[in-house]
Amino acid sequence: MSQSVNLPALGESVTEGTVTRWLKNVGDRVEVDEPLLEVSTDKVDTEIPSPIAGVIEEILVAEDETVEVGAPLVRIGDGSSEGGEPEAPAESAPAAEEAAPAEAATPSEESAQESASPSQEQAEPQQQEAPQAEVQSAPAASGGQAVTLPSLGESVTEGTVTRILKQVGDSVEVDEPLLEISTDKVDTEIPSPIAGIVQAILVAEDQTIEIGAELLRIGSGADAGAAEQAAPAQEEPQQDEQPQQEEQPQQDERPQQEYLPSEPPAPVPSPAQEEPAKASESQAAEADAPDGGAPTESVPSASVTHQPAEEQAGASAPAAVPAASASSGGSSGYVTPIVRKLAAEKGVDLSTVSGTGVGGRIRKEDVLEAAKSSSSASEKPAEAAASTPAPKLETSPLRGTTVPMTRLRKVVAERAVISMQSSAQLTTVVEVDVTKVAALRSRVKDAFLEKTGTKLSFLPFFALAASEALKAYPIINATIDGENIVYPPQENLSIAVDTERGLLTPVIRDAGSLDIAGLAKEIADLAERTRENKLKPDELAGGTFTLTNTGSRGALFDTPVVFLPQSAILGTGIVTKRPVVVQSEGVEAISIRSMVYLALSYDHRIIDGADASRFLVAVKSRLEEGNFEGSLGI
Repeated sequence: MSQSVNLPALGESVTEGTVTRWLKNVGDRVEVDEPLLEVSTDKVDTEIPSPIAGVIEEILVAEDETVEVGAPLVRIGDGSSEGGEPEAPAESAPAAEEAAPAEAATPSEESAQESASPSQEQAEPQQQEAPQAEVQSAPAASGGQAVTLPSLGESVTEGTVTRILKQVGDSVEVDEPLLEISTDKVDTEIPSPIAGIVQAILVAEDQTIEIGAELLRIGSGADAGAAEQAAPAQEEPQQDEQPQQEEQPQQDERPQQEYLPSEPPAPVPSPAQEEPAKASESQAAEADAPDGGAPTESVPSASVTHQPAEEQAGASAPAAVPAASASSGGSSGYVTPIVRKLAAEKGVDLSTVSGTGVGGRIRKEDVLEAAKSSSSASEKPAEAAASTPAPKLETSPLRGTTVPMTRLRKVVAERAVISMQSSAQLTTVVEVDVTKVAALRSRVKDAFLEKTGTKLSFLPFFALAASEALKAYPIINATIDGENIVYPPQENLSIAVDTERGLLTPVIRDAGSLDIAGLAKEIADLAERTRENKLKPDELAGGTFTLTNTGSRGALFDTPVVFLPQSAILGTGIVTKRPVVVQSEGVEAISIRSMVYLALSYDHRIIDGADASRFLVAVKSRLEEGNFEGSLGI
């Protein structure tokens, strides 16, 4: 029995959709919620999932065809209509039985064929090995459980595999990272949902896949063990034929392994080359780590593999000391470019760092801890030599090079250009006296840290003042939808965070309902998890107004860019002490005050200069008043 799958409702005003791509073919088996096809409308592009499990019997619409909501798209059944096809092997069985006596009745012909040429004897076992290997790999592929790409957020439909952390045959535990995925919003690791052994890897690095696609298969290892038991049976005839196959490559006699779809099998060295190859490869990998050069997938190690053992022993002798120090430091073979860059900036020698990541991998936290230990050890000598001039800036290794943009950088660049071309942006700046806020902060920061566990900076005060002003002047918090202005019911504050991967803006939900303690906790938590790449995709979406602390890098102020669909962004400069003319009891005087510049960039399509000024003056008045004792939350 079959069932039709119809085009579902795709929104209130959507009446039809265009089939852009079929993901399945007739005869394919599908599971519940597995994508069948892609449909494009005037508002959204989406996938149509299967409501039932079964076999596709008929596709009713073609690609680029426009159909109305409710129209049948495909027919799915139990596959009973294709039941006549599997009978073919059964019909061929008697024919095979009849052919067997006929072949046995001609022993003289067989002996003549055997004596015809020794090369045929070598070719026949090799031809037989291929189907045997296919039969043995089938249980491994079918016996494991598929790990699919999970949902990474409301608007995220695909991800790019940036690095695979496990190989076929590796044992994994529950929640152990399997691979790293990059999307246009976040980079994250995909953990293993079960414990077992990796049986097959179904994607390649730098491959873009859709949500729900299979990544790899994990099994109990029983199928792999069965394959290993069958392997000696295949090796026996190969051992007998080795004298006649000395000139053939060694790879042909080894059991086949599963490789990534777009990854060619790595060459397998001969037994005489294996030991020196391992030594030279490990030395090459560890020698590359400290200097921050290319990743360990380097070509020179392959060229060393083909040298004689005596030459390799002599050539690898000078590298023995660095290799020993690197291995004793616990450095794993692969170090991410982010960690290399951070180590270069902090002046940390990776060969001296012990990795705490999975498999001894060096993480960013390991580099920061090593840098902290190094700086604390050098604090006393630095104090003694306070008059010593500042160290000279080191020349970056990126000079004179060309590197591809990261996925995040490409997304930010594209959104920045679209925002600048699609909106009319300008910036208004005010100067604010935050002396009272600075005095309050100095007075309560120790008690604040003790009660909340969070350091008290100026940013929560800016965030609270901005959130209160957004309630009074909601046009600053509004967005444009066609010819309409949308006023959100709450203030979702995006906080700009600088990371090694680029600028990210996690969102504080309903910031207008939080006090200083709540804002400080949210800011610290989001900033830490953003830099550690532990954000959920939804935490980067839904912002209505952005706050960027450009003063954290020492800037007085700048003109930040408004990223659509938001309409405004507030930049806070560095708080500095300066002589300022003040009035005290009607008398003007010069006083040392804590001053800061606030710069508001906004979309002139819906926000006028007067609106921007009213908002900034409200923030300025709230900060200069400095009456935040009742809003501290401690």
